[in-house]
Amino acid sequence: MFDPVETLKEFIRHPSISADPQSKEGMRGARDFLVGLLSSMGFEVEVVPTALHPIILARRGGLPEWPHVVIYGHYDVQPPDPLGLWQTPPFEPVERAGRMYGRGAADNKGPLLVHITAVANLLQRTPDLPLRITFMIEGEEEVGSPSFPAFLEKYSGELREADFVLLSDTGIPNEDQVVITCGLRGLMLCDVEVTGAKSDLHSGLHGGVLRNPIQAISELCASLHTPDGRVNVPGFYDDVLEVEDWEKAELAKLGGDAERYRTWLGIPGFHVPPGVSPFEATRFWPTLEFNGIGGGYQGEGSKTVIPSRAFVKISCRLVPNQNPERIRELVYRAIHERMPKDVSYRIVDQHQGTPYVVVPPDRANTPADQPPILAEAFRCVDRAVSEVFGRAPLYLREGGSVPIIADIKRVLGLDSVMLGLFLPEDNLHAPNESFKLSVMAKGIAVSERTLLALARR
Repeated sequence: MFDPVETLKEFIRHPSISADPQSKEGMRGARDFLVGLLSSMGFEVEVVPTALHPIILARRGGLPEWPHVVIYGHYDVQPPDPLGLWQTPPFEPVERAGRMYGRGAADNKGPLLVHITAVANLLQRTPDLPLRITFMIEGEEEVGSPSFPAFLEKYSGELREADFVLLSDTGIPNEDQVVITCGLRGLMLCDVEVTGAKSDLHSGLHGGVLRNPIQAISELCASLHTPDGRVNVPGFYDDVLEVEDWEKAELAKLGGDAERYRTWLGIPGFHVPPGVSPFEATRFWPTLEFNGIGGGYQGEGSKTVIPSRAFVKISCRLVPNQNPERIRELVYRAIHERMPKDVSYRIVDQHQGTPYVVVPPDRANTPADQPPILAEAFRCVDRAVSEVFGRAPLYLREGGSVPIIADIKRVLGLDSVMLGLFLPEDNLHAPNESFKLSVMAKGIAVSERTLLALARR
């Protein structure tokens, strides 16, 4: 056995920023760290090359009749910027007030180590554990997993033999209430670049004779929502899957203090479609957001120019059964129709992901052909969570996206059991990211009990 806290510190020290070409050494270090760890546990480890960052495939075989669990995770992290807002350096882990601080602590290095530690503990106590386990750990999740679909196709013959996927890359509302995530929003991202004149112009000499690209971008952005908060793109909501009554009941159990949430966000008020609560909006409704906008002079003081170019970055979070290709078509059509004709523009495709939903057992809409082992996996996790946390889990969709989960379902036919572990205050993708160590310890216990119960099955 190894100390999970000290192991997490070592893991965080590798600056594995997949989006940064200057972080190749950090990516290699994180990958080698995992290869060494899994090899020391007796796994047969294969490092699968990709065009960007390799995928780790670690296998523990066994008899064909043994259950087979695939455990997913990723070793890459988000860029740490803005560095000035970190209380301590992002890749120098610090344990403080029961938390581990550092980039990747909660997304996804800590939760991944929860399952690695659980497996290590089980195998040390029970070396002949009747359970086949495959770790599937990628290094491109934070850049849209571009290499993952091809990897799944290549190894589909082997991986299709598994029973389900277990992962922890989703959240929980507080440290006492676990959520088993049964739905994820999909993604569609693009950039819009607008050009006016061939170069920046003096606003005194040329102002008033041409449309400013910043104005064109602003008019476009303003047109993409109605005043009441709905996405103003014809057909955008046509395929949205109706929320089931049991899902509404689970959300009601969660409760939630809207005023406290508003205060935590630091906003004067919510902006949601009529009749939709903020908690419904983040789990059940699709969105169109502006993630970045720019153009013109950005320095100190003023520079009176009409910029030649401006841009906006757009992302749509999609819910079942929205198709990202269809949404891309609808949004692009709206942009084309609404863009002022006295500027030129281009749309740059970015990555996308399909929404995912799985229905837990014993619900009114549970598929009749749901594999018994998947239903048993949900029940095993439910019992383990109830025992360790002292409260039954809730089954909810999550507002975030893990696009490869839908790819796994499409290519391998496998559903995923998503055990949430990170908290709202863990600051994912933000400065001062951290992971609650008490949640980590309980998560290890839940993973151990779940895997042991499946093996005994």
